[in-house]
Amino acid sequence: MSLLSALVPLLRVYYIGFLVILHQLRRRLHLRCPSASVFPRQDGKVAIVTGGAKGIGYQTVKHLARLGMHVIIAGNSESEGQEAVRKIQEETLTQKAGVMLVPERKTEDGFEEHFGLNYLGHFLLTNLLLDVLKQSGTHSHKARIVTVSSATHYVGKLHLNDLQSRCSYSPHGAYAQSKLALVLFTYQLQHLLTANGSHVTANVVDPGVVNTDLYKHVCWVVKVVKWMTAWLLFKTPEEGASTTIYAAVSPEMEGAGGCYLYNEERTKSVDIAYDEELQRRLWTESCKMVGITHGSIRVP
Repeated sequence: MSLLSALVPLLRVYYIGFLVILHQLRRRLHLRCPSASVFPRQDGKVAIVTGGAKGIGYQTVKHLARLGMHVIIAGNSESEGQEAVRKIQEETLTQKAGVMLVPERKTEDGFEEHFGLNYLGHFLLTNLLLDVLKQSGTHSHKARIVTVSSATHYVGKLHLNDLQSRCSYSPHGAYAQSKLALVLFTYQLQHLLTANGSHVTANVVDPGVVNTDLYKHVCWVVKVVKWMTAWLLFKTPEEGASTTIYAAVSPEMEGAGGCYLYNEERTKSVDIAYDEELQRRLWTESCKMVGITHGSIRVP
């Protein structure tokens, strides 16, 4: 692997992160004390939050539970999930689980870890739950699928012939690719749901740059800068969860699908994410990788 092929994805990821941090700082200075959104009660509804034991996922779980939802925490550690439930019960629940910038390694199923955990796991879980979701949604109250990507998808490159990054591994490139895959997946999923007349919507959100423990694999310089500036430049996990919660329960999002949301507003994703042929090819390849025929809804 050449130095240049490793350096380019790194610079792209940190460049887009820098732009997001500047935007967050301007917004924080402009809004001063932004008011928290108020959502209606969600009694009788069920939510599944992956990665709900920590960080943004935990804040999402806590807020949804306060709204009266029955929330199921899905994650890799049962003990962490139980501890999260205990903490929430003492204080009073969306797809978020993931990894960032890990060294080259594979999941138990043999997938490159970024692509396997950040994308394929959510792709498979969604397909396994789709029949239930389609039965749960109604014309007036559609079931909702919310997937969490990030601004790094803007600099991601999807390598359909090398989705597992075997040829030239870059943790930054692999991470950005997994986040781009989530956006492509969400748009294709919404297209298929609409074509099948399902009462289910799918949206993807960008939480911003958030102060969580996902930064354990960044270089020591970045860790020092984060330690010194996160209080001012980074969002808190609660602030990072706000757009996910908005997509999950806001009346304004009833019936709306195929949206990319940032700061509780619809915005434009990277141009390549709207490529319908690329969406279909990724969906087909993903089905092959996880061992399902065509998913719970067939690609036209």
